[in-house]
Amino acid sequence: MEIIGKRKIWYIISSILIVISIFSLVLQGFNFGIDFKGGTLLHIRFSDQSVDSEKIRAVLAEHSLQNSTIQESSDESVTIKMIDMEQDKLEEVYDSFQKELGEYELLRSEKVGPVIGGELRKAGLLALLIASILQIIYITVRFEFKFAIAAILALLHDVFITIGIFSILRLEVDTIFIAAVLTIIGYSINDTIVIFDRIRENVKNRKKESLDVLINRSIRQTIVRSINTSVAVLAVLLALFFLGGDTTKTFAIALIFGVLIGTYSSIFIASSLWYEFKTEEHRKVGVE
Repeated sequence: MEIIGKRKIWYIISSILIVISIFSLVLQGFNFGIDFKGGTLLHIRFSDQSVDSEKIRAVLAEHSLQNSTIQESSDESVTIKMIDMEQDKLEEVYDSFQKELGEYELLRSEKVGPVIGGELRKAGLLALLIASILQIIYITVRFEFKFAIAAILALLHDVFITIGIFSILRLEVDTIFIAAVLTIIGYSINDTIVIFDRIRENVKNRKKESLDVLINRSIRQTIVRSINTSVAVLAVLLALFFLGGDTTKTFAIALIFGVLIGTYSSIFIASSLWYEFKTEEHRKVGVE
């Protein structure tokens, strides 16, 4: 398998995906959920414990609120996040709950303002920044700085394309999506480290083998493990997407894209970038 020799092809593919993502982000931005753009939050406990999220969503759909977020709690209560509504419209929803789902207790009703959404966006970006810095420190200590930069660039590549896909498909971006992005960071960097670890081992035992041949050999030695791991994770995520509730779909979709892109970048992008950095270093010191 020739990876390094065809690295310009991988760069072109990634560049196309990134450019498309940039256009989408500039032209239509994100489809922010209630967590970010504000809305109404209801905390309810129904007397009939057989009432589940699907029944609640069916009632909400009558008021064009089927995209609301519904979270069930262990104390039999339910938290519903919906778009901002006038009080008279909210009263209509209450009446529908009463009529179709039975008696209930309204534990809390409040509006979530866009200011809180702005704080959440800042917190998400800060979490991404901190995660990237910690990854650079960790990989630099374990490997070397060039490995760290290659890994972080591949990681940012994964995150950017994933959020670009959400923008292109107009999928809702909420706090669950932020959690999914941070999970993608952990998965992607782990897959990259496996390949880098094999490269490092082969470099120690390197004789007359050229660097590109060594990297290709290292990838061949780890690619089955990377693909098998990705397939196993995707099987779980697909089950979560098709069999899980509506509240987990955003998480599952983000991770499905993240795993696919992360596997691609670990095999084709991260190692290619490290090769670029090493050959550039050799040129500077006059080593072929």
